Amino acid sequence: MSNTVTRIRLAVVAAAASTALLAGCSSPAPADKASAAPCAPTKGKVTLQYWNTVPGMDQVVALWNKKNPDIQVETKNISNDQYGILGNALKAGKAPELAQVGYDQLPNLRTQDAFVDASACSAATAAKSKFVPWTWSQTSFGGTGVFALPQDTGPMALYVRSDIFKQHGLEIPKTWDEYAAEAQKLHKADPDLSITFFDPNNAEWFNGLLWQNSAEMYGYSGDMWHVTVDSDQSRQVAEYWQKLIDAKLVRTDLAHGSTQMYAAYQKNQIASYVGAAWGYSMFRDNLPKQAGKWSIVPMPTWGSSAASGNWGGSTVAFMKGNKYLYESVKFNTWLNTDPEALALENKLGGLYSAATAGLELPALSQGVPYYDNEKIFDVFADSSKNIDTSFTWGPTQKTVNLALQDAMAKAAAGDGKLTDALAAAQAAALKSMKDQAIPAAAGK
Repeated sequence: MSNTVTRIRLAVVAAAASTALLAGCSSPAPADKASAAPCAPTKGKVTLQYWNTVPGMDQVVALWNKKNPDIQVETKNISNDQYGILGNALKAGKAPELAQVGYDQLPNLRTQDAFVDASACSAATAAKSKFVPWTWSQTSFGGTGVFALPQDTGPMALYVRSDIFKQHGLEIPKTWDEYAAEAQKLHKADPDLSITFFDPNNAEWFNGLLWQNSAEMYGYSGDMWHVTVDSDQSRQVAEYWQKLIDAKLVRTDLAHGSTQMYAAYQKNQIASYVGAAWGYSMFRDNLPKQAGKWSIVPMPTWGSSAASGNWGGSTVAFMKGNKYLYESVKFNTWLNTDPEALALENKLGGLYSAATAGLELPALSQGVPYYDNEKIFDVFADSSKNIDTSFTWGPTQKTVNLALQDAMAKAAAGDGKLTDALAAAQAAALKSMKDQAIPAAAGK
């Protein structure tokens, strides 16, 4: 599995019932009444710990260290077990000052009291204007506090093997119905060819598909969470992919980012990939011999809707126990808004910045050689504009994802259907919230 994907995997975190209602990101959850931590410069030289999973981040940090001798940063790559390592460090009271945390994990970790509020630092609150609005709303928890700064996002698109499409006379699909039709046409022409693969153990990817179809998983109103994982919109997505699986038009034996996945693409067995912006470097770095054969086009849509989905993306959070908040805000702001830093992060780590300055990088307006010099970031920019900004992660997303993956794996093996996975995830979420004394009910 690639580092980029590893960093958006989830981990088990315990939720404290006393703070459970504070878990909503963009939801109208009750405001956090905890005061922000003091923010004052530290006398003398400071060394910060920054844990992350981004390839090449050590070079970005080296650039900072060269320019800031009094605020040095030590970076640690934790991509092999991101949230397990963070969870253990929090339990031991040895968390780093800063750590990379996915948007979907913020509510879970917030209920664990894993963060410190940096809103007492004027530079932290002033940073709001530097980011794409929906990303900031994910980090402030009901508009209260600054617990993290956005880093990158994952607007989705369709990666296409242009040569295979041309060879078999396939059209670029604009809708999911057209995608299914092209999948059938391709498989009929060559039974050894599949349009794509469905990874039943990747709930985060599946969540991105649900997001596109306005399949809200959680809502919050009337002092209560409303769990809507098993909705009509979710079922439409599940039933669609179930039909492709039943017709053997997509493979289900490949794990995303695995050696086997790359081998299947290398052997020209799969003709497309439904992915996010950060995936552009993944194909470039792992399939160099296919340079010039890939194209990136808009994600197929549901009917006439232009809505797209988001898969992944992360923040850099201010972790509990941080004694150097002023310096942490200074570095965190530079890391995620400075054009020179953002350019390096895009080049080395494939990050698609959450900062408005990052979307204006010269590299993003140029053709990308690997993709036949196409301006692929124009596609991702349009996708980003069509992402539902009201989508909310709930306090038991880990539980939902595990339940989804377990049931999706069974469905892929012929035991049940993908719609069963939605029902199982809904039930698991409600039980988990009840166990934590979080007021919740099944919603519509």
